Amino acid sequence: MKNGKRVAIGARPPANPHADAWVRQGDGADIGKTDLYTARLTIDVTPALRARIKVAAFTQGITVAEMLRALLEQEFPDKQP
Repeated sequence: MKNGKRVAIGARPPANPHADAWVRQGDGADIGKTDLYTARLTIDVTPALRARIKVAAFTQGITVAEMLRALLEQEFPDKQP
C-alpha cells in the first residue's frame, strides 16, 4: 500500500436460494477424473523415456495418464472372484 490507506471492500451480496439449490442438487453425471482417481503415483524416469512416453500417448490421441493407467491395469488386473 502506498499511503497506508485501506480500501473498503463492498458488502457480500445476498445469497440466491435458487442458485444455491441448483449447485447442491448435482446429477452425478459430471463426476471428474479426480473423483475416480484419488491416489497419486510418482516415478522417476529419464528425460528420454519421458519424451518417448509423451510421443506415444500423443500419437494414440490420449493423455499420458490415460495410457499409463491402461498399461498398469493390463499388468495388474483386478482379480476379484
